[in-house]
Amino acid sequence: MSGPVKRSVTIAGHQTSISLEPVFWAALEAEAERRRLPLSALVSRIDALRITQPNPANLASAIRVWLFENAMR
Repeated sequence: MSGPVKRSVTIAGHQTSISLEPVFWAALEAEAERRRLPLSALVSRIDALRITQPNPANLASAIRVWLFENAMR
């Protein structure tokens, strides 16, 4: 296990830094590939879902939860 890795992703035309552990980056990249989407498009979709919540979590947390829930389906 290793700590978070910070990467920049473009969402809605601006750069956003996201810190995720490598295992989450790998899962996110695999899911983007499976859906035939660029990584930034998948992150944008997750972000759009996140901001509709009453008390939205930060983006990194939302990605982790989304990946977990997606894996449980």
